[in-house]
Amino acid sequence: MLSLAVGSVGVAGPARATAGCLDPGVPLSVEEGRLSFTLPQNDRPFARQMIEGAGFQGFTPALVRRLCAARSPESAERILSRDGEKLWQAAVDRAQRRGPVLGNLPYSDDRPLYWTRIEAMAAIRQWLPRFPLLAGERLELIEKFDRTSRGMFDIKLPAGASVKRVIVSGFDPYTLDGGVGGNNIRHGNPSGATALSLDGTRHGNAFIEAYTLPVSYPEFRRGYLEDTVGPFLRPGPRQVDASITVSQAGGAVFNLEQHNARYHGVSAGNDNFRPCAAVGGVPQLAVNNPECNITVVDRWGGPATPDLRNPPQWTAATLPVERMIAANTGADVPRPPGDTWPDESVAFGVAWRTSYTEFPDCAAPDRVTRDGVPPAPQSCSYSGGGGNYLSNESAYRNTLLRDRMGLTIPAGHIHTPDMQHFETDYEPSDATFDAWRLAIAQQTRNLVHVVADEA
Repeated sequence: MLSLAVGSVGVAGPARATAGCLDPGVPLSVEEGRLSFTLPQNDRPFARQMIEGAGFQGFTPALVRRLCAARSPESAERILSRDGEKLWQAAVDRAQRRGPVLGNLPYSDDRPLYWTRIEAMAAIRQWLPRFPLLAGERLELIEKFDRTSRGMFDIKLPAGASVKRVIVSGFDPYTLDGGVGGNNIRHGNPSGATALSLDGTRHGNAFIEAYTLPVSYPEFRRGYLEDTVGPFLRPGPRQVDASITVSQAGGAVFNLEQHNARYHGVSAGNDNFRPCAAVGGVPQLAVNNPECNITVVDRWGGPATPDLRNPPQWTAATLPVERMIAANTGADVPRPPGDTWPDESVAFGVAWRTSYTEFPDCAAPDRVTRDGVPPAPQSCSYSGGGGNYLSNESAYRNTLLRDRMGLTIPAGHIHTPDMQHFETDYEPSDATFDAWRLAIAQQTRNLVHVVADEA
């Protein structure tokens, strides 16, 4: 396991450690601004507790030292690509217990990767290079590091007809604002934890690769998902046999989402941006505001001008749903404290969700929720079974890619139960929270393995 525990610094530590290399006066992004947030009755920034809790406290100072010595944009890009890969691999190694598990947080905790990435991106934003660097070039470097540290360039699937190839996505923590005294900052995401535990693993003759997605709209529009999965959906010796997106929902049930909606943007991302907020409590219409529709990246088939029907308003899953439900994937999973699923022989239930909400008339705000029947051909989407947030967007983009490539492989979305169960109000972590993460991740892996078996 790669150790990132080189030294301990505060949020502004890299600036102190490399005086003159960072400008602390440069404004941070919304997500980076949360680096200084604390829990009630705790004066240490929560981000620091996550970073140090995994032994990752040396990562950003080391990255900053290398950036300070960089003498060209090309050198900086190489540094950020290499260090982004190191951060992803360190998080994967920790989640899979490859080597000693450093820090006081459980090996399965997904949050240290998120907060270490955010701290590093803040440093890149405030970095004072030795060479001229345009604002757009800096943003490109930040994005390169972001994508690399998500495992998006780490997908290495073997060739050949004798093996199966599976790609799985997870998500960052989200809804980090609010809560009792602001304690939502503690949130993690079981889909991200699952991705770390699955990346580079093997199940029978299936090879599984994973990556994580941001909880914000602009990165999706720039092609984060398509650029990661798309190359492996094209014909070739490494074409995938299944592509699964995973995110967190609520309750104590896994929902396998059948219908995915193109409509998006009602709820704000981690950057506090939403492209399609309701106006006076009334949803906007895509015919009036094209930003309410998911925009497909040009290089992956986006139309030249906004078009209500291209891409389509709906896509559908092709997961082996009946087999996933019948496999009894929760039977070997310990039930976490407070689990409310009524069948106590399993950890969580698994259900096929076929409901969705549509605008029957694309020019009128009236909505109808339907279940068990396909969306009307001329309807406009409002929400898929999984809503109209970024989980639905990941499912829509993934299944649209499958359709545009002319494939019939298993592709679809798994919505996990809600992981945010704590036995304490203000502690960064506790046994109940850890138990829910472990249980959800274990049953998610079981579900992914069923898909791999059926692919």
